[in-house]
Amino acid sequence: MAPTPHAEVEVHGHIIDSLILPKILDAITASGGTFRIDTITIGEQRDDPSYARLTIEAPTESRLREILRNVYDHGAVAVEAHDCRLAAADIAGAFPDGFYSTTNQRTEVRLDGEWLPVADQEMDCGICVDRRAGTARCVPMSEVEPGEEYVIGHRGVRVFPVERNESSASFEFMNSAVSTEKPKAVAVRQVARKLFETRAGDGEVLVVAGPAVVHTGSAPTLCELIRRGYVDHLFAGNALAVHDMERAFFGTSLGVHLDRGDIVEAGHEHHLRAINRIRRLGGIAQAVAQGTLKEGIMYECIRHQVDFVLAGSIRDDGPLPEVITDVLEAQREMRRRIRRVTFCLMLATTLHSIAVGNLLPAWVDVVCIDINPSTVIKLSDRGSFQTIGIVTDVAPFLLTLSAELERLESSSAT
Repeated sequence: MAPTPHAEVEVHGHIIDSLILPKILDAITASGGTFRIDTITIGEQRDDPSYARLTIEAPTESRLREILRNVYDHGAVAVEAHDCRLAAADIAGAFPDGFYSTTNQRTEVRLDGEWLPVADQEMDCGICVDRRAGTARCVPMSEVEPGEEYVIGHRGVRVFPVERNESSASFEFMNSAVSTEKPKAVAVRQVARKLFETRAGDGEVLVVAGPAVVHTGSAPTLCELIRRGYVDHLFAGNALAVHDMERAFFGTSLGVHLDRGDIVEAGHEHHLRAINRIRRLGGIAQAVAQGTLKEGIMYECIRHQVDFVLAGSIRDDGPLPEVITDVLEAQREMRRRIRRVTFCLMLATTLHSIAVGNLLPAWVDVVCIDINPSTVIKLSDRGSFQTIGIVTDVAPFLLTLSAELERLESSSAT
């Protein structure tokens, strides 16, 4: 009788309190396998790591390979170490068959008996290995070049899931990713503290914003945050910039007067007239330099040298000269700018939030503010599990956040 297909794996770190071990065991049984815990050592103190060694059995070799793929992504490593397998890309824009698909967690690959860290960590990419340089990096499918070598399968790959640590303690106000009924004031205080600490440290803050920031009358508050140095990068679409400048030129957004709430006669033309004015001047920076644009989010970005990317869509009017209409080029620009980002604040935009969430590694703290809880649920479902969601309107959130930051600034000054 043939032996039952089996493999030995081990896992170490904060595998109990970070729920890494339970996730691994659940992945085994959910895929039709069984396990035996051969060795387990549980850390006694809060900072002590734990260790477990398991034997996994499956009814078939193919099922075992499927189980191993799942548990490797949760941080399990084969006891018997092997180098990663490589294959060269034969055409541009496509990985070799059987390529390893990355997660957003810290990853290493084994080459010539040495473990190499994978740079530019991002989900849904391949791992390109340069044997001569001894390096590995994540590469999106559209950037693959013929002749580059990519990791095949899961052998020789190990993943380091995000564990409980002191830095994540600032977001312990919620046990679940989406907060619908938890105290909003507590959540906003924690976000303010994170923003304040990031500004004082070496990290950078990325704000991803939708046009609802302008529609709800929140643009002045976001402008204030920019002036106070809490925004290093702004990612948005044509609509945010257009309606922000419509507000600056005409006092309206989508033709509605923001001070009075009434619809202005011929107000539906205002956004097109704003676009046309900027295009005639050559761009947003030129409009600021010539004194035509004197206020607003984009004005403050230019004045305070906040880096921004405006990514276009097929529904854009105009668009503005700064809008990147090639989506792959927009992705490249976003990737280039997020390398030092340690905190991301997403404000009332579903599509841009999901797009940016796909690019961010798991160790970047993400807070998503949206009146629709499905935005955060979609982020989590697509792998951006580190996202904390606060379900609320963006206007009261930004006002409360600004007040909390003022309180922190006053406290630190005394």
